[in-house]
Amino acid sequence: MTPQVVTTAIPMSEPQADHKIIDAKTFWRAIGNRATGSTVVTAATADGPAGFLGLSATHVCADPPLVLVSIDRRTSALQTILAARHFALNFLPKDAADIANDFGGKGPRKGADRFEAGRWGTLTTGAPVLLGAVGAIDCVLEETIERAGVVIAIGRVVDVLQGTAAPLVHFRGAFLD
Repeated sequence: MTPQVVTTAIPMSEPQADHKIIDAKTFWRAIGNRATGSTVVTAATADGPAGFLGLSATHVCADPPLVLVSIDRRTSALQTILAARHFALNFLPKDAADIANDFGGKGPRKGADRFEAGRWGTLTTGAPVLLGAVGAIDCVLEETIERAGVVIAIGRVVDVLQGTAAPLVHFRGAFLD
């Protein structure tokens, strides 16, 4: 059985005459002004692990504990997340810029070879968890919503890893020192 992406019935808003139309480049410049922790999103099936740099991962609520991550439909790890029905959010430590670059497609490693850097383990779901992470949140995939070529994956938190390292912070297209 192939997992399906569920779409809600809420229509997307059409731009109105009194609203500006913001192009993608302007949007990314504006969003880049938000400092965010660097997060690698991972999953694994019998075919192996997969992951990507997820700069749009956050909490939904604490009771029940839910998180979400936005995944471009073209991201190869999406199929692994849908098939595995789980994912982990790995909050990268300050010394993990190479890992962030690899999972963001800017480093030399591709596919499952990205997991060669760092020490990886698992928690409850079997999704790869970076053992030196600032923290990790292990999730069962509860729901997906598709909008504009992006899948929003909502996960129920089933396990956590608490680390002690300082975070790798992304701001205006680069990592802060």
